[in-house]
Amino acid sequence: MKHAEKVKLGISIGDLNGIGSEIVLKTFDDSRMLDFCTPIIFASTKVLTFLKKQFNLSLNYQGIDDASKAIDGKINVVNVWKEGVNINFGEEDPKIGEYAFKSLQAATTALKADEIDVLVTAPINKHSIQSADFNFPGHTDYLAKQLEGESLMFMITDTLKIGLLTDHVALKDIANTITPELIEKKLKIIQETLKQDFRIQKPKIAVLGINPHSGDNGVIGKEDEEILKPTLQKLRDKGDLVFGPFSADSFFGSKNYVNFDAVVASYHDQGLIPFKTLSFGNGVNFTAGLSKVRTSPDHGTAFEIAGTNSANINSFKEAVFRAIEIYKCREEYKELTKNPLKKQGKKL
Repeated sequence: MKHAEKVKLGISIGDLNGIGSEIVLKTFDDSRMLDFCTPIIFASTKVLTFLKKQFNLSLNYQGIDDASKAIDGKINVVNVWKEGVNINFGEEDPKIGEYAFKSLQAATTALKADEIDVLVTAPINKHSIQSADFNFPGHTDYLAKQLEGESLMFMITDTLKIGLLTDHVALKDIANTITPELIEKKLKIIQETLKQDFRIQKPKIAVLGINPHSGDNGVIGKEDEEILKPTLQKLRDKGDLVFGPFSADSFFGSKNYVNFDAVVASYHDQGLIPFKTLSFGNGVNFTAGLSKVRTSPDHGTAFEIAGTNSANINSFKEAVFRAIEIYKCREEYKELTKNPLKKQGKKL
């Protein structure tokens, strides 16, 4: 990417019955956003015109047939469908789920084809989007398959970054899911993303225990003693700066997290409850480990307030800025690490 070029920022519209369309349109109703990127929304101009009136917005956009036709300085809308859509805010509707998938599928295709540089996803309803073509717990797993990578849910702010060993896994299955191989794989992804996407050359990572009090030396479950501790020791022996396991209940209250570049939680709620408590509305979900950059806001469809014109855009706007920043960091890292200087022969 030439430095003068703006990042081509693709946006999947999410569930139209939720707040996704509101936060997308309100974010780009501020024309200053066009100074940072070229937005390309995958939806339809017909639907967005209805939504623009619904939320009393003044932004202008242009319809295009595909992302490669996007014009810098404009809000571009790829017309993924032409027909009208029956929107009922706050309702779970499989038909709306179909449109959410159409948007995501088109945006992902454009991402793979380098027609967009990054992808920011508005929230989907994980139930209504399910179909023969989308049989995944969420965006992360779908994108991991499409982009053929090892994905990791990485929740980020300036001061707190939390990765998950397991994300959308039922609580009863967590202990059997966490293996030495999984731990090593996820920690490697986090180390690599901290280096290439956040400019942290020697990352210091804290790992939370699987059981309460990290198992209390085997009194409360054996997994920490038999799986987690030996694996972390093995990584430390190799020179990795990984520490723990830490007791999760006191780790955040004591503000121990400020001493580390990233924190690894064993399961979804262990990591996301403290993350959202400390940063809700300003955090970003970044899918680490993939060949492309994808971010999203740290909240869901919020059906309970959909259509009321009251959604907070901060997290979505932050997801936009983070995607741009991570993309530029990654491009810089690629430039710095390619074509290393060849060893020169001694001159006489």
